[in-house]
Amino acid sequence: MSILSELVNSKAVSKSKILPEGTDKIDVVKAPDTVNWKPKSKVWTVLQIIAFVVALIENFALPTVQAVNVLPYRIMLILFIVYLGVLYILSFSNERLRAKFNHKAQFYFAIGIGFTAWDILSTKTNILPLPFFPGTAQIIQVIVEDWSTLLMSTAYSMRLLVIGFIVGTFLGLVTGILMGWYRQWYYWFFPVLKVIGVVPAVAWIPVVMIIFPSILVSEAALIVLCVWFPVAFMASGGIENIPKSYFEAAKTLGADERFLIFKIAIPGAMPSIFTGIYTATGLSFTTLVVSEMLGAKAGLGWYINWAKGWSNYAKVYAAIVIMAVVFSIVLAIIFKIRDRVLIWQRGLLK
Repeated sequence: MSILSELVNSKAVSKSKILPEGTDKIDVVKAPDTVNWKPKSKVWTVLQIIAFVVALIENFALPTVQAVNVLPYRIMLILFIVYLGVLYILSFSNERLRAKFNHKAQFYFAIGIGFTAWDILSTKTNILPLPFFPGTAQIIQVIVEDWSTLLMSTAYSMRLLVIGFIVGTFLGLVTGILMGWYRQWYYWFFPVLKVIGVVPAVAWIPVVMIIFPSILVSEAALIVLCVWFPVAFMASGGIENIPKSYFEAAKTLGADERFLIFKIAIPGAMPSIFTGIYTATGLSFTTLVVSEMLGAKAGLGWYINWAKGWSNYAKVYAAIVIMAVVFSIVLAIIFKIRDRVLIWQRGLLK
C-alpha cells in the first residue's frame, strides 16, 4: 500500500490535524474553462436581448419601402427574444449554462445589430437596392413560402453529401493508413495522391460524367474524390509523425503488427485525421454546390442556379442561409465525435 493510501485510510490522521481550525471544507481550484472563456459580464447578457428588441422596434417604427411581408421576420425576432430571455432566466440556476450564455452574448449582440442595420439599408430605405440585396424580411419570407422546395433540395443535397463523405472518408482512412505504415504503399500511392489530389475535384467533372452515366453517381464520385485527398494525406502524415519509441516499447512488450496498427498508429494519428476531415468537410460542400449546378434536378446548388436564372436573389440568399445552417450542424456533429474520440486531449491543448 502506498503512503498516500495509508494517509487516507488511517484513522490516526484526524480532520483537525489536516485542516486549520474552523475549516469545514477544502477549496478546490477549478481548471480554467477553455471553451467558454469570455469574462463574466452582466451587461452583455442583457445587451444581446436588447439588440433584438431594438431590431423589432425598428421594424415596427420605420415605414417599409419594398414590397415584402414583414410578419415572418417579426415572428423570427420575437422567437429570438423569447429564446434568449428563457436562457437568461435559466442561467441563474445553472452555472454551466450561465458560462455558455455569457460567452455567446457579444456574438448574439452583433447579430441583433446586424439585423437592424441590414433592415434599415434594404427594406426601409432601399439604399441596398433590389434585386441584388434583398432584406432579411424578404429572405425569411422566401424560406416560409418556399419551404417545401427548400426542404426537398436540402434532403437531396444531404443524401448526396452523406454518401460521398462516408465513402471518401473510408477510402481516405484506408489509403492513408496503408501509406503511413507500409513503405511499398507509400511508394506507389503517394505520387498518385500528389497528382490527383491537388487538382480541384470540380476540374474532373467532364471525366467523371463520362465514366459514370448517372448524374447522382458522378456527383457522389466528385465528393468522394475531394474528401479522399485530405483525409488520406493527413492520416498518412499523422502515422509518420508518431515517435518510433512508442512502437519500440510496444514491440519490447510483445505487441504484434495488428496491435501496433490499431492500438498505437491509428489512435496516435487521430488528431491529424480529424484535421483532414475538417478540411474535407469544407471542400465537400463546395464540390456539392458546384456539381449540383451542372446538371442536377434537385439540391441546394440546383436551387441557387435556378433562382439566379430568374434573378430572384432573395431565393439565392435563402438557400445560402439553409446551407450555412446545415454546414454548421454537420461541423457540430464532427466536433462532438472528435471530442468523444480525443477526450484524452482535454486540458492538454490550448
